[in-house]
Amino acid sequence: MIFNMLFKKIIQRGLLLIFFSQILLSAKAQQIMTLESSIEIGRNNSPDIRSSLLNLERSKQSLLAQNAALKSQFSLNLTPFSYDKNRSFDNFNSVWNTNTLTQSFGTFTVAQPILPTDGTISLINRFGWQDNLSEYKGNVENKSFSNNLYLSVDQPIFTYNRTKLQLKQLELDLENAQLSYAMQKLNMEKQVTQFFYNVYLAQMKLNVSQDEFTNTQKSYEITQNKVTAGISAKEELYQAELNFATAKSNVENDRVTLENDKDLFKQYLGMNIMDEITVMTDVQFNPVEVDVNKAIEYGQRSRMELRQREIDIENSMFTMIQTKALNEFKGDVSFSVGIIGDNQNLQNIYQTPTNNPKFAVSFNIPVWDWGQKKARIKAQEAVIQTSNLNLDVEKRQILIDVRSVCRSIQNQVNQIEIAKQNEKNAQLTYEINLERYANGDLTSMDLNLFQTQLSTKKMAYAQSLIDYKIQLLNLKIQSLYDFEKNQAIIPENIIQKKK
Repeated sequence: MIFNMLFKKIIQRGLLLIFFSQILLSAKAQQIMTLESSIEIGRNNSPDIRSSLLNLERSKQSLLAQNAALKSQFSLNLTPFSYDKNRSFDNFNSVWNTNTLTQSFGTFTVAQPILPTDGTISLINRFGWQDNLSEYKGNVENKSFSNNLYLSVDQPIFTYNRTKLQLKQLELDLENAQLSYAMQKLNMEKQVTQFFYNVYLAQMKLNVSQDEFTNTQKSYEITQNKVTAGISAKEELYQAELNFATAKSNVENDRVTLENDKDLFKQYLGMNIMDEITVMTDVQFNPVEVDVNKAIEYGQRSRMELRQREIDIENSMFTMIQTKALNEFKGDVSFSVGIIGDNQNLQNIYQTPTNNPKFAVSFNIPVWDWGQKKARIKAQEAVIQTSNLNLDVEKRQILIDVRSVCRSIQNQVNQIEIAKQNEKNAQLTYEINLERYANGDLTSMDLNLFQTQLSTKKMAYAQSLIDYKIQLLNLKIQSLYDFEKNQAIIPENIIQKKK
């Protein structure tokens, strides 16, 4: 008997241990996320951030490649073996001739671009060996080594510096990519915050629905006792059952909404959709003093969109330079000086060297293009005017947006106070009417209206707090100044440097 009792106690304790272990494992598997940790995950995993970062990397590498192309370029072109046999007719001597050429040669080149003039200076050395056999005049054969060493300069004239222009375009492209990446991080912070608070509101809505369900269950039990005691009519019980079923349905609906919002949140963060998460934050109301003039000043000084519009204007001007170069009058100057030697013996290759200077000037002179260039220039002028117009529009839009957000923040402060008082009044009203219902002075339908009113006011208060935080974040993005921390997003020295 004693043994059986001990065995039962051991079994019970074992079952309790297993039960609590499952609870702990479940709690451990569910990841608790704060707003700060969510933003950090978004910075590392968000597809939008990763795409912007890849674009930034592309711009960096393109600029590095262009800078590398401005340094001396070394190349070696080898032809280890070449054999060519052909038969041709000599018009001067009116005879056919068969020529066989076997050769091996290589060319080593050092080319240095000249950035200030867009020219190129090259040092070239071509070394080779050849065996040439010709049937003309009795199978004449020549076997010899040859080496051609010369310095060559090629310089375009009467045109724009294409190398400088391309380098400047790549620098602007990198700056634009950096601005886009910084803007994408701010936008990501805004999106993560919005998704985060959507999940938080869904969690709160579920909690409110569960509280409402608990209260409805209590009122249902009260009604059931009244009907059993004959104090209330059965119609009251039917209405209470309907309210109970509706409250239970609301709980399930809110649970589904919460899970859907969690999936959207995890998708944006780039998390595993199957991960279990719950969000935690403090939405207490902490008023922040906002200086409208300061917000406008920082917005118009440091907003990255303005610099992007300026980059658009600069790129438009570069395109105008390229457009004006269509069918342009331009020239090319090239000259080279060197020494060439050949001999059957390698050691005597420069025994009788020959100088081989070369100089050439060429011009491209457009005659008539049927107005093509003129029309393209006018089209590009319209693009430049549009870019300048976009800059002016952006400046005005920043002013409007900052002022609008500041008004919304002030209005939201008033809404929070109103919502807080409404929730307090709704809570007191519900408690009073719950007591009236218990005393039989109120129907279950009327009580349900007060319960719904309380739930609505609770959610309205929570929504007003979150709207206030969202508007503060929006002001931070619009002005690039954090009024909560009282510091600029972009340091002052960087702003001055850009100016």
